[in-house]
Amino acid sequence: MAEYLYSKDHQWILMEGNSARVGISEFAQSELGEIAFVELPTVGRRVERGETVCSVDSLKSTSEIYAPVSGIIAQVNETLTTDEKACAIINADPLGRGWLFVVEMSQPGEVQDMLNHEQYNRYLESG
Repeated sequence: MAEYLYSKDHQWILMEGNSARVGISEFAQSELGEIAFVELPTVGRRVERGETVCSVDSLKSTSEIYAPVSGIIAQVNETLTTDEKACAIINADPLGRGWLFVVEMSQPGEVQDMLNHEQYNRYLESG
């Protein structure tokens, strides 16, 4: 079974071969509140780890989403672009159907800096 890895910016990745499916953590979606709009990156765009890739707008605020790994955007979750109600998928299922984009990784070793589920929970508890 694949393991979710987390960044300290509250993004998760799920490894799929040399690709990484990316979304926001349950903690991030709960902090944002009801998500109303998602600006997704362009497929084919080259990104560097830490670079702003897209944004998520909620009724409370806008959050920038950073690339947790470097590579090329291979896919985006088109479901999120249909309407405001579709964005609620992120609130309902942030670790599943609420994924944002897939990165074809150029430097797979970058994932070693990410946190596993237990480490991420400790990070959240530490404030």
